[in-house]
Amino acid sequence: MIRIGLVGCVKNKRAYGSKAKDLYTSDLFMKARRYVEENYDHWHILSAKYHLVDPEAEIYPYDETLNDKTISERKAWSKRVFDQLHPLYPNPKSQVFIFHAGKRYREFIIPLLEEYGYQFEIPLEGLGIGKQLAWYKSKEELI
Repeated sequence: MIRIGLVGCVKNKRAYGSKAKDLYTSDLFMKARRYVEENYDHWHILSAKYHLVDPEAEIYPYDETLNDKTISERKAWSKRVFDQLHPLYPNPKSQVFIFHAGKRYREFIIPLLEEYGYQFEIPLEGLGIGKQLAWYKSKEELI
């Protein structure tokens, strides 16, 4: 089974363009990044502005969040992300997507994944930021 991590973008960013994996500077993002790099076969960033982003892609700072978008805009964003994911990972039976992203970043993607028979996991579902940080810290201690 190929495991693909999907990490949500965060507000705290560098002030200049860089590789996507280096643009986001919050403790939560950096811990999620370390975790997915160590534990999954592939990973991508879910960006409110750039949609599905390869961690090595050069991107620039922005001030955009899915929290400010309407339901219609979030559905369109999710469809675009799915349309980017599907060609990269066309075999639903051998791939699982693991979300390290908030509810807004997965709410309309999950039904699309289910429709096509993809598997998914949400290991931090229902945890606040403090508990998410503690979860990542406990995983780091195992390494």
